[in-house]
Amino acid sequence: MLWFRRDLRLGDHPALAGAVARGGPVLALFVVDPRLWDRSGANRQWFLAGCLAALHDDLTALGGELVIGQGDPVEVVPAVARAAGAAEVWCTADSGPYGRRRDDEVARALDGIGATLVATDSAYAVAPGTIRKSDGTPYRVFTPFSKAWRAHGWAEPVDTPTAPAEWVTASSIGDLARPLPQQPTVAATLPEPGEAAAHRAADTFLEQHLADYGHGRDRPDRDSTSRLSPYLKFGCLHPRQLLDRLDRSPDADRFAAELCWREFYADVLLHRPDSVWQPLQAGVGSMHVDTGPVADERFEAWCAGRTGYPFVDAGMRQLLAEGWMHNRVRMVVASFLVKDLHLPWQRGSSWFLEQLVDGDLASNQHGWQWVAGTGTDAAPYFRIFNPVSQGLRFDPDGEYVRRWVPELRGLAGADAHQPWEQPLLGSAYPAPIVDHATERDEALARLEATKR
Repeated sequence: MLWFRRDLRLGDHPALAGAVARGGPVLALFVVDPRLWDRSGANRQWFLAGCLAALHDDLTALGGELVIGQGDPVEVVPAVARAAGAAEVWCTADSGPYGRRRDDEVARALDGIGATLVATDSAYAVAPGTIRKSDGTPYRVFTPFSKAWRAHGWAEPVDTPTAPAEWVTASSIGDLARPLPQQPTVAATLPEPGEAAAHRAADTFLEQHLADYGHGRDRPDRDSTSRLSPYLKFGCLHPRQLLDRLDRSPDADRFAAELCWREFYADVLLHRPDSVWQPLQAGVGSMHVDTGPVADERFEAWCAGRTGYPFVDAGMRQLLAEGWMHNRVRMVVASFLVKDLHLPWQRGSSWFLEQLVDGDLASNQHGWQWVAGTGTDAAPYFRIFNPVSQGLRFDPDGEYVRRWVPELRGLAGADAHQPWEQPLLGSAYPAPIVDHATERDEALARLEATKR
């Protein structure tokens, strides 16, 4: 039996290859776990449902099908294995806090019925926990981790195995089988789900945009990033499939470094599972944050893209419209929430997880901690992004702002970043809800207070 999780593909799938190599019939199972499904926003639910439908079609083309279970995997997986007569349940190892606990419990439950959980491979090029410093402790800083990561290297992609002699169908497990989950209604325009779509997106990026990645990746006004994060999140594509296609150019090296950030944050989460919601830097994490009606109003304005700072608002509206946001803009909007509005990073990270189609726990939470100054960064809190200068630098012609903030389309060029200097008659665009210079001083004062 093969238990799919965050590996919704047939290519480069060692667990699939292992299950097929056993020589017997194979049942392909996915369990809709309410604990994960219910905590995902509608955008991720839509994308996941689409990926499952695409995987089912791919399996059908091989003469099989994707069998759907629903409920607690600790109960569902052993029940399906018993019904199907499976002696082994193959899966891709999960390094997340919940995934490891779940798999330990599933393994014990399977042992109780005389079956074995065979967890192999990883969702990452280098499995979290593999790389350690010379003294055996985990890395806490990205740069030395990335050097060790590259030195360690990774396996080549695994060939897609030929189909097994026989697939076990849903009819063999009776009323344990459930229909494929339906895609919920969403307001955002989301990427096409599935393995084939992932490879088309990868081809487009590698063939058309990689050559300018080192410079273009910071420009939200250009389509220069890979946009592969949703596919990596759900395993429609494995990172080693991308790494295997990279040359030794500076742009390819820069893209590999971005893949390494995902792996670094997964490694941090493995060693510090409390960092999902607790600050890695306890001192900065104790800083005073604002609460009450005014703080709530400012948070709502930030969520809606109505802060009066065009670069921030463009990013927040892109998030609502696409379930995705350019990474440079993610840093700016996060800095604005934490250091201009003085709100806790956990509040922003929760909103991102609710909206993002690529919402990954390790990357999202530690990215927020990096900006908030509570995470792994060596020069943390006093980095405060200026929302105007960031816009002028990375969206110099104002195209990104005008794309997402239609109220400012009457302002030409860089004027769109400072509408208060070029007022529009009858404009519905709000005035800035705070003064950045004032709030920057306040943020630094709060940092000093934590030291005292």
